[in-house]
Amino acid sequence: MHQGNQTTISEFILLGLSKHAEQQKVLFVLFLGMYLITMVGNGLIILAIVLDSYLHTPMYLFLANLSFADISSISTSVPKMLMNIHTKSQSISYESCITQMYFFIVFVVIDNFLLGVMAYDRFVAICHPLNYTTIMQPRICALLTVIPWVLSNVVALTHTLLFIQLIFCDSSILPHFLCDLAPLLKLSCSDTMVNELVLFVVGLSVFTFPFALILFSYIHIIKAVLRISSREGKWKAFSTCGSHLTVVLLFYGTITGVYFFPSSTHPDDTDKIGAVLFTVVTPMMNPFIYSLRNKDMKSALRKLVNTKRFLPSMPW
Repeated sequence: MHQGNQTTISEFILLGLSKHAEQQKVLFVLFLGMYLITMVGNGLIILAIVLDSYLHTPMYLFLANLSFADISSISTSVPKMLMNIHTKSQSISYESCITQMYFFIVFVVIDNFLLGVMAYDRFVAICHPLNYTTIMQPRICALLTVIPWVLSNVVALTHTLLFIQLIFCDSSILPHFLCDLAPLLKLSCSDTMVNELVLFVVGLSVFTFPFALILFSYIHIIKAVLRISSREGKWKAFSTCGSHLTVVLLFYGTITGVYFFPSSTHPDDTDKIGAVLFTVVTPMMNPFIYSLRNKDMKSALRKLVNTKRFLPSMPW
């Protein structure tokens, strides 16, 4: 029994990505590699931004937050999945499942908000370059960094408080590799209408506002770039937005396929593949997208690899 007899189950069974035992070793190696690449890639970006004073600008402050969110996001699901494969156990305790669900929601929402903030930053830089330092002053940057974290935790807390009121009877088998809210609601034997309504309304609001901000920013960016007479000037302006736009398309493309299409139109396997794309693949790809298309970031990463530039000269 758990929390005042609200549930009669003490654990959930995560079926994972495959039911075939022979595929488990392949999945373990694959996801371990993806996890390590994500941790190292995003960790290097954070270190490069912290250690290189040239990157102490609003754009890279937001990028460092995005990298931290990506590290945290993949860490909520992949380590548990790897442990389950290694131990050949598919169980996750009720408390651990709720905790995983909470942080999964936090980091998906914070990614969404940060992409909107980064689009606004590019809009100000390209459309109002002379007023950039005035508009993006430290106080505003701090608010644009803190508010998304606060709102994402409020969203996650709202869903979690509603979720713990639900009753779970006999069914504890979750056809997923993590504790995602939507499939968890299907397992409850109590009325989930309020949960589903809040999930739809809050989810729509959370994704509509940042996406609208991104659309607004890029419409004005495109108009501003088209007014630039030189081809070199146009390319330079577009190149500053190319990395961010690539990440936006990757993030929203995968998350839309999972949460904004009726589940009856595709099987559970498609849901799991979509979840893998935006919880594992996207965080892994972000460092490559930002470093390969950004001269300043590539320069900072080269300095970071060449540690002599950051460390005092050694007598030997």
